[in-house]
Amino acid sequence: MNATTSVSEHQATSAAVAAGELTVHSLQAADVQRWDEFVLQCPQATFFHRAGWKEVMERSFGHRAYFMYAQRAGQIVAVLPLAHIRSRLFGSWLGSLPFCVYGGVAGEDAQARALLDGAAIELARKLNAEHLEYRNIAPQHTDWPTKALYVTFRKEISTDDEENMQAIPRKQRAMVRKGIKFELQSEIDSNTDRFFDAYSASVHRLGTPVFSRKHFRVLAEVFGKDCEVLTITKDGQTISSVMSFYFRDEVLPYYGGGNERARDLAANDFMYWELMRRSAARGIRVFDFGRSKQGTGSFDFKKNWGFTPEPLHYEYQLLRGQDVPDTNPLNPKYQLMIKTWKRLPLWAANMIGPHIVRQLG
Repeated sequence: MNATTSVSEHQATSAAVAAGELTVHSLQAADVQRWDEFVLQCPQATFFHRAGWKEVMERSFGHRAYFMYAQRAGQIVAVLPLAHIRSRLFGSWLGSLPFCVYGGVAGEDAQARALLDGAAIELARKLNAEHLEYRNIAPQHTDWPTKALYVTFRKEISTDDEENMQAIPRKQRAMVRKGIKFELQSEIDSNTDRFFDAYSASVHRLGTPVFSRKHFRVLAEVFGKDCEVLTITKDGQTISSVMSFYFRDEVLPYYGGGNERARDLAANDFMYWELMRRSAARGIRVFDFGRSKQGTGSFDFKKNWGFTPEPLHYEYQLLRGQDVPDTNPLNPKYQLMIKTWKRLPLWAANMIGPHIVRQLG
């Protein structure tokens, strides 16, 4: 169910468009602008529905991306970004969207949504995938198996800095003020070098494989001004850093971390406050802290900021697989691997990590 290529298919599609019928197409270079224009105004769409993620999936990870849209009378009415992961460790699956926290079909047209669902299931079968996964903010299919593991933290912010500061619970507010007292500085970076150093050190301490340097350069290149790095320094030395995405009136601090000094200096606390303060000044009204697994330190940290956890609805079509996949680090069978990873030298973890993490999604 792709964009037509033969003369007969072209004629059939032209007739369907003229009749106002729904058709499904694959994203082509000529469609990128109108795809993103649709995403920008679609209430169900997120930053992770943007067309640029197709390039990210293919350039950063080497995964085949299948971005499909439903069209009626020449107008896009729903979109579905998909990517296929084939992993020796974790099997073959099709998802919307790997390495992203949100996904699924975006569009208000129920018929178009159903048509894209059917196209996605058909594609998953052709690819011999074990399952199809949608990463929904809101539930879409009451009859699909689900996984209740992740929550997201989103909150409206004020135009007034003091009001935002007072909205932070007392103990967490004290941590922010601690960072201010240490005279930490914040700077917008023009590249991802300092960010990668801080981020890779942070995930290594957690026992998590790191993304490649290339991945972050690709993100910055593809999304331009909507991808920004904020770095925190002390006496000119990098302490922590965060890469954020901007979408409509929202900011999404997506990748962040700090070195060993960050905890003592309350650098991460100061970093997120600085991001909030800077974002409010540029007219951003929603601070999206992103997803966390329940029962983790990340979950507690975000909740301590006064954000209310909202469950995410990850839905599955099980094709060859019998069970909803469970590849999260809380799974006991991965604990030995995590402990071993923490003991690796940082240089080795940074070299090996990208080859592992690309298989996770």
